[in-house]
Amino acid sequence: MKTIALFADVQNLYYTVRQAYGCHFNYAALWAELSREGRIVEAYAYAIDRGDARQQQFQQILRNLGFQVKLKPYIQRSDGSAKGDWDVGITIDVLECAPRVDEIVLASGDGDFDLLLQRVRAQGKEATAYGVPGLTAQALIRAASRYVPIEGALLLKN
Repeated sequence: MKTIALFADVQNLYYTVRQAYGCHFNYAALWAELSREGRIVEAYAYAIDRGDARQQQFQQILRNLGFQVKLKPYIQRSDGSAKGDWDVGITIDVLECAPRVDEIVLASGDGDFDLLLQRVRAQGKEATAYGVPGLTAQALIRAASRYVPIEGALLLKN
């Protein structure tokens, strides 16, 4: 059975799914879909910690599914802008994990990860990207061995 490592860019998924569909991403459906394709041996969800109760409840749901939730503090700059980026952390974790699994699954449409997926493929691994159609970088789609559009059952509609 194929072994899979799953990496979910929570902020990217939240904002792109909300922008495109006005709803939320269905992490349970993603987990179920990937479990039919192989065995998820590692799963990480990368989020920003604002410390509010609803967010903590959501993070617990992710843990209950099987994700290890990695949190970074939300930083509000003096100019009003905010910082909370997991790109380097995701990259390091993917590169460390890739030798141990058959497939890397990245749930993010962020084009900054195109070189990462190219590197994963150069190591002879499958590199799958899940992203919202029209909001996923073309460079990321080209770098992946497989692109899966986020639509249908992957959406949590009210």
